[in-house]
Amino acid sequence: MADIQAEIPSLKLNDGTSIPLIGYGTGTAWYKGSDDGKIDRKLVESIKTAIKLGYYHLDGAEVYNTEPELGVAIKESGVGREKLFVTTKVITNIANIPSAFEASLKKLQLGYVDLYLIHSPFFASSDKDFQTAWAEMEKIKRSGKAKSIGVSNYLQPHLEATLATATIPPSINQIEYHPYLQHQGLLPYQSKHKIATSAYGPLTAATKAKPGPCDSILVSLANKYYVSEGEIALRWCIDQGVVAITTSGKEERLNDYLRATKFSMTPKEVRDISEAGDQKHFRGFWLAKFGDDSRL
Repeated sequence: MADIQAEIPSLKLNDGTSIPLIGYGTGTAWYKGSDDGKIDRKLVESIKTAIKLGYYHLDGAEVYNTEPELGVAIKESGVGREKLFVTTKVITNIANIPSAFEASLKKLQLGYVDLYLIHSPFFASSDKDFQTAWAEMEKIKRSGKAKSIGVSNYLQPHLEATLATATIPPSINQIEYHPYLQHQGLLPYQSKHKIATSAYGPLTAATKAKPGPCDSILVSLANKYYVSEGEIALRWCIDQGVVAITTSGKEERLNDYLRATKFSMTPKEVRDISEAGDQKHFRGFWLAKFGDDSRL
């Protein structure tokens, strides 16, 4: 296994903070159905491996029930807190955001997080619900215990409701994003309002959505740049200024993903992937909340 030794580039958010463009996720395969009080040492060691390789952006969430593992891994890594970018999210206890936030800090064994997100919009039954929750998020940012605040899985109407009364706009919206789910006009809307985009499931076109119209171009570009199709999928995000969240329990694979920081695709290549992706629709998450053909 070649040691890539790559420094992951960062993106500046609308509040002046910078977020690494590749993050290590502690959900999906690591998700725990309940907080049983037991530490998953396999996850702890995987997070420590990711940190050792240079993944300083660590993405967690209340609902994953893996915040304790993330906290232990950070403590055992020996890497200074100031070098890390730690994200967590609230949804399980959305009715009491201040309490949920303090509980997350305790589990993480941290005095602050770099980014705190509302995990999904589906708690709200009115615009006022969005606005009330966001006002609580703004208080947390003003306290200094979250350097940046944002949302996840929001669509344009959810953002519009939030922005209508916001005094601090969301810094970022973390969404499922890949060539087969490009969300139509959402990214241009976010760009207009200086809201960054973070992608979970960025490898989908190269993995669980195969076969598909992107297959041939991913193979061709992988051969051109001497990387894997997955690394092309990551670079497709990075070249659009989209933060990519990925994960693996395998050190070799995590190391290989860092090759995505070593090259850039041409604008035409990025566009070609996007256009091929538009020929197919695939959603891997929140299927119960969207219709089979919803591209939003």
